[in-house]
Amino acid sequence: MSELLPKDKSILAFQKWCASMTDEAFTQIVFRGQLNRTEIAKGCGIAKSALRQNPEVKRLLAELEENLRQRQILPALTKLAEEAADMPKFHDKISKRATKDAKRLAELEAEVIALKAKLKRFEELSSVLINFGDNA
Repeated sequence: MSELLPKDKSILAFQKWCASMTDEAFTQIVFRGQLNRTEIAKGCGIAKSALRQNPEVKRLLAELEENLRQRQILPALTKLAEEAADMPKFHDKISKRATKDAKRLAELEAEVIALKAKLKRFEELSSVLINFGDNA
């Protein structure tokens, strides 16, 4: 018998996991209106990425969730969620960059405040030394 490919192992593991689950067990792993992907991956013994990247596993999961919605184990999708499901994922690099820049700015501002405090102490010390030299 030939060895199964990793993608086929993921499909088989997912199908076995689905067959072993009860409606009550599915309700225990509902998260934000869908099945918790981390819990599914643990239950199947597969990587979480297989749920997103393996087209067959992805299709089987979508079918499972639709079936669970029809049986009212999962809540129905809102119009917004249905529209979002059809759209490609958008990764906002600009907002990530802005967040990173804001954090860096806060760190630099804190450093400037600390350096100004040190500078003030050195200016005071310099003033004392100049005055001490004048009095000697």
